[in-house]
Amino acid sequence: MTTEHAPVSFAGLHHRLGEPLLLPNAWDHASAAALAARGFPAIGTTSLAVAAGAGLPDGAGATREQTVRLALTLGSEPYLLSVDAEAGFSDDPDEVARLAVELWAVGAVGINLEDGLGPAARHAAKIAAVKAAVPGMFVNARTDTYWSGDGDERDTLRRLDAYQAAGADGVFVPGVTDPKRIAALVRHTDAPLNVLYSPAGPPLARLADLGVRRVSLGSLLYRRALGAAVDAVADIVAGRAPGGPIPSYADVRAFDRGVSASRSANCAG
Repeated sequence: MTTEHAPVSFAGLHHRLGEPLLLPNAWDHASAAALAARGFPAIGTTSLAVAAGAGLPDGAGATREQTVRLALTLGSEPYLLSVDAEAGFSDDPDEVARLAVELWAVGAVGINLEDGLGPAARHAAKIAAVKAAVPGMFVNARTDTYWSGDGDERDTLRRLDAYQAAGADGVFVPGVTDPKRIAALVRHTDAPLNVLYSPAGPPLARLADLGVRRVSLGSLLYRRALGAAVDAVADIVAGRAPGGPIPSYADVRAFDRGVSASRSANCAG
C-alpha cells in the first residue's frame, strides 16, 4: 500500500474504479499505528476485539463505552477512522444518532451499523437518524443475512434497498463469498458494496474485478495476533525460537505519539 497520491476523502476511497478500499481493522493504538505505517489511508475498528479485550460479548450492545474510548484514542491520528459500532448500542434511532455525534466529535469519519437480522425498518430509521445528525459521516449499513442468516437473496436485497433509501453511503454483506452472488449484489446496489475478506473466498484482485468497492478484514488480524501469541508460547515451551516477524521494543515504542521522547526531553531540561 502507498499513500503517494493526493489526500482523498473517506467516501472517495470507495469510488476508485478497479481499486477497492482494503480496510484493515485495528483494536488499539499500536495496531492502528502499525497499519497506518504500512501506508493504509483508512483504518477500521473491530467490535470483536473491543469486546474480547474487555471480557464482554460481541454483538450484545455491551461495549458502547469501550468503543467510544477507542475512537477517542484513534480519531486524532493522521488516517481516516471508521468505527464498528455493532447495532449502535440501542434500538432507539435518536440514541444511535447521539453516538454518531460523539464519534464524529472525536475524529471518526465513518460508522458501521449492523442489523443483526432485526427489523429492516428499525435499522433504516437508525441510518436516517445518523445521516440527519451528522451528514458528513459515512454510514456503512450492514445486513447479517449471510453472516448469521441463511443467505436469503430476496431478504438481502429488500434490506439493502431499505438501507440505501434511508441514506446509507455504503452497504455491507459479510459472509457472502460466492462470486456470482457478489456480482449480483454489485449490479443491484447503487451504493458501494462492502464484503468481508475470507481466506476461503475470492482474493482481493478478483473482488475488484467483481466490482466490490470495499473489502474489510474484520477481526481477522486480531485473531491472527492471538494465534501467533499462543504459537510463540508453544514454540518456547518446545525449545524453539518463536517464528515469524517480531517487532522490537523500540519499534513498538515508536508508536507512542512521541510521549516518551517529550518526557525525556523535559527531564533533560
